[in-house]
This record gives sequence, structure tokens and C-alpha cells, in this order.
Amino acid sequence: MSSETLPSIGEMMAASVPMARTLNLEFTETTAERAVVRMPDQPDFHNHVGGPHAGAMFTLAESASGAIVMAAFGDQLGRAVPLAVRAEIGYKKLAMGPVTATAELGRPMAEVIAELDAGERPEFPVNIAITREDGGVTGEMSIVWTLRPNK
Repeated sequence: MSSETLPSIGEMMAASVPMARTLNLEFTETTAERAVVRMPDQPDFHNHVGGPHAGAMFTLAESASGAIVMAAFGDQLGRAVPLAVRAEIGYKKLAMGPVTATAELGRPMAEVIAELDAGERPEFPVNIAITREDGGVTGEMSIVWTLRPNK
């Protein structure tokens, strides 16, 4: 099968992660360097002040982190399972309208893979910024992921 016929990571995430479909997340960029995921403005997911609910924003950011992890380490799935270990989120400004999460790896891929090669269970952070359409940062999240070696 050629790479032209393979589904994108965003398509795979939307197909395999029910919450991504529920929130109508749009995976606009998914590379090993950066993942960008957009959540449209949807009244069904608003909070008491008319913006996206905190839980929806958490899911948006976590989905962006999962997309970059799959882009960076998807070729390691035969020997390790990526798992989120812990997460921290800070809500900075009021979010209104559509919001976008941009995720970046906090450690070089090569370091993480070298630890996996050495028989370790590497941990690495993924840092995510959540922004409004005007570019204002409404939230920041950090998720520590691990690659758990298969037994």
C-alpha cells in the first residue's frame, strides 16, 4: 500500500478515539514535530459563561498530544505502547469560539527511542498551548507520556 492511500494520523485518531469524534475535533497538522487540533465552537459543549467547557478543552489538548505521540513514535508500536502518565492544565484566559491546541514534544525523539532501545521505559513531556482564533493563549497543558515496552 502506498503512503498516498494510508489514512492520516488525524483520520486514524478520529476513527479510533470516540471522544475525538464526539467533539468534532479537526486534526489540521500531525507531524513528529507538531500536532495542531481545532475544536469548532459548539453550544452543546459550552460552559456557564458561553465558551468551551474545561473538560472539552482538556480533551482537545490531550488529543493533540496523542496525535504528536503517534506521529513521533507510531513506528515503535510493535514493541511499546504509548500511555499518558500524568497531566497538568492551566486555564489562562477566557476561551470563546473555536479553539486550537498545538502540541510539541518536550524531549528529542532520538533520546526517547535510545532509552527504549536500552530496555528502559522512557517518559517524555508533551507541551500544549490552547489558543483562541485571535491567537490569545487560553490554556497550557503538559502531559507526561511513557512508552511501555511490550512483554
